[in-house]
Amino acid sequence: FGTILSEPLPLTPESLKVSINSTKQCLHLQWTVHNLDYHQELKMVFQIQISRLKASNVIWMGNYSTTVKRNQVLHWSWESELPLECAIHFVRMRTMVDDARIPAPRFWSNWSSWEKADAQNSLGDHPLYVFPKDKLVEEGSDVTICYISRNHQDNISCYLEDELTYGKQLDQNVWAFELKNVSFHRKTGTNFYCKGQGVPEGVVLFVSKVLEEPKDFSCETRDLKTVTCTWDPGSDTGLIQLPSYTLFDSFSGKKTLCKHRNRCDWQVTQDSQEVYNFTLVAENYFRKRSVSILFNLIHGVHPLAPYNLFPKSVSATNVTMTWKVSSIGHNSALLCQLQLLGEGKQHNISVRVNGEYLLSELKPDTEYMARVRCAYADHFWKWSELISQNFTTAEAAPSEAPDVWRDVTFVSGHPTVTLFWKPLSKVHTNGKILFYNVVVENLDEPSSLEVLSVPAPANSTKVTLNQSSYQIYVTAHNSVGPSPASAVAISGHPENENVEEGRVNGTEDGFHMSWKPQSRNATGYVVEWCDDPQNLPCVLRWKNLGPTNTGTVISSDAFRPGVRYNFRIYEISAKRMAHLLEKKAGYLKELAPSYNPEVATINLTSHSFTLSWKDYSTESQTGFIQGYYVYLKSKTGEKCHREFEKTILPDNSVGCKYTIDNPDQKTFVVKDLQPESVYEFFVTPYTSAGEGPLDDFTKVTTPDDYSHILIHIILPMIFCVLVVMITCYLKSQWLKDKCYPDIPDPYKSSVLSLIKFKENPRITIMNVNDCVPDAIEVVNKPEGSKIQFTGTRKSPTETKGTKPVYLDLLPTENYSGPGPCICFENFTYNQAASDLGYCGHFPVTPQAPHCQLGPLTSPENLLKTLEQNYMNSLGEIPAGEANLNYVSQLASPTSGDKESPPANPPEPVLCSEYKMQMAIPLGLASPAPSENSSLSSTALLNPSEHCH
Repeated sequence: FGTILSEPLPLTPESLKVSINSTKQCLHLQWTVHNLDYHQELKMVFQIQISRLKASNVIWMGNYSTTVKRNQVLHWSWESELPLECAIHFVRMRTMVDDARIPAPRFWSNWSSWEKADAQNSLGDHPLYVFPKDKLVEEGSDVTICYISRNHQDNISCYLEDELTYGKQLDQNVWAFELKNVSFHRKTGTNFYCKGQGVPEGVVLFVSKVLEEPKDFSCETRDLKTVTCTWDPGSDTGLIQLPSYTLFDSFSGKKTLCKHRNRCDWQVTQDSQEVYNFTLVAENYFRKRSVSILFNLIHGVHPLAPYNLFPKSVSATNVTMTWKVSSIGHNSALLCQLQLLGEGKQHNISVRVNGEYLLSELKPDTEYMARVRCAYADHFWKWSELISQNFTTAEAAPSEAPDVWRDVTFVSGHPTVTLFWKPLSKVHTNGKILFYNVVVENLDEPSSLEVLSVPAPANSTKVTLNQSSYQIYVTAHNSVGPSPASAVAISGHPENENVEEGRVNGTEDGFHMSWKPQSRNATGYVVEWCDDPQNLPCVLRWKNLGPTNTGTVISSDAFRPGVRYNFRIYEISAKRMAHLLEKKAGYLKELAPSYNPEVATINLTSHSFTLSWKDYSTESQTGFIQGYYVYLKSKTGEKCHREFEKTILPDNSVGCKYTIDNPDQKTFVVKDLQPESVYEFFVTPYTSAGEGPLDDFTKVTTPDDYSHILIHIILPMIFCVLVVMITCYLKSQWLKDKCYPDIPDPYKSSVLSLIKFKENPRITIMNVNDCVPDAIEVVNKPEGSKIQFTGTRKSPTETKGTKPVYLDLLPTENYSGPGPCICFENFTYNQAASDLGYCGHFPVTPQAPHCQLGPLTSPENLLKTLEQNYMNSLGEIPAGEANLNYVSQLASPTSGDKESPPANPPEPVLCSEYKMQMAIPLGLASPAPSENSSLSSTALLNPSEHCH
């Protein structure tokens, strides 16, 4: 249009139509402008108003500008934050020409009529509806949800993820809920539902995370044929539909859709373009993100990793490494770097196709790892990936002598040497150690050598020597050869052990010890100890030190608190001879004693007692014993003695405590005690860490003051009684023979040989018939004297003037010589006679004529006569006065009382050695024979048996 229109045209929008898109919750407007001339195009502005619920309630008004042709159908959409199903909407518009060709002033046209948009008409008869359906929103945005209820009486509650939500009422049947700053819960969506009396209804909100701008966008090429761009897409949006990525080059105007969310390939063309301006665009439903980079193809070469890395010509100290590389362009050169892991060395090599490099000064029998990487030589930008290969060098002879030590013991004057050596470190073995050679050289006999082979992995051996001096060499052998020798000198005589033992304190680092050198020619020092001295045999450990060292720290993972460790420090002479320098003992950490000594109570008196205990084994001590505590308790609650101090025991009882600060003291005297009192004591050692455990107290009771005197009397008496009993037991047969002789056997009596048997020569036992007495006299106890039967011994007054009862055989009147007699005596039956020792033996009168001894009357007649006289005498003897008199067989023929011996003692009567025992009642006994009273034997004898 070359001319300018002079007057405005009344261009009013016509044919306005409004439709509803429920999926996107949009109102879609469609209209035309009919008053334009043909082929006329004008730039126009359309002003639109949207009302809700009623036409007067305008909720939005805005302008839409576009170029309009005659009869052109125009379209415009408006997205509602409130679901369109929840309210009726009204739309109208007007227009104004905004073309530069139309001179001012410009005027708005008239409003079009209101067009109504009602989505509720399409709803069915369901009692409850919730909108919008399957809404897609971005995290952090606001969302409005509404429900439509057909039943006005329902009490409806709505929930967002089970949390009650409150809204506002739009009209009688509609409630709206505005959700602010919606958050992402899960990829499957966020639940919103309402429930009343019927079935609950709800919707799912699909919340998307905000699309992030790609980070670390860069491009490179590995072969100058393909450019690969990479980036970090950021966090996932959480939607099933992923964002799309597009790579665009502004220089060539080409673009490519990327197949991956973090990488994209761009093919290099043959037009030799080297510089690119790449833009990466990320896009999803809600927004777009873009980032750009300027890329030079030559400056962004990242070579591929090398391959076929392989070692060849491997020796103990050298190896040649070979590898291959991928070509770039027209055989461009690459810079490759060879690394030996652990050595810290790098070697750079220029390679086109194949690479090769010699590595030297390696360690024998050592595993290495070689690594190779390459970069573009023309313009370095980035190393390729590393490739690696392991290899092991060949073995070599061990490079260091073994660390050797010895333990010498003497058996029957001959030294037995136990050799110990430490395994060589991996650095010095140079291969697998197969065995150890031990060469024993007698220094007194240099030609005498003894070679021992000890298979690995043994680290000790024993050698028995004589009293000569020796030099012992130890070498380690692998498949290549031996190591240097380690020498130890052994003397044939015991070393000086009279070295005072010192103490060393342990710390967290170990034992710090020092010593004073004794010789200026020392070639070194050795500290020896046991890691676990409580378990035998001891595992010997040692530490070699140089000649300038006069101190060291001994540490070991095996050291434990409460264990005593003994250290021995040796000085090594120039001849490799070891001399004991010092002894030290210590604890890594002292502990309180774990048990108490066994205490014995000795020298118990009424006022004191002595406690005694034995010494501890030094190996069982958990610390250096500094002394002992003696605890004493009294049942009577006495005050503590002068040397004790009052203390509270762990059981809250009160006791007395005495401290012994001398660890060598093993006895203690408790004094000033009360007799017949109960005391309790307890002894425990203590170290710098504390005292021993509290055991049970031991009770002791003091005796009274006189008990020791009684003991001094009773014990000798008991000893004497025991001696007498033992003597009696040993001399029992002798005592029996002296005090209780055996009764003679009548068959063995010697009297039988004196009797000539006339009537019966077979009779061997002497009977009454064998004696020919002249008379038997029965002596009666004088009247007035009564015999006691109480079984008790008579007093001297009762027995005074009493004659013993006896029965004697008297000779005939014509018998003048000593005649045989029979004496009956038994002191058991007659106590009086026993007391007096009387036996009735009477001599015959000298006037009696001599006659031959005739046989007695028969025993039957004699017994009858005796029985008759006995019965006659019973009536004359008062009751209770009858008694029996037993007369000893071997008694002397004496008369009268012991106390009143006769003036004219009779001569011994010839009696037989054996006298028959008879018990005769005292009633038959006659008084003592006298001149006036005698009984002729004829009263008892047969007339034919009288002596003539």
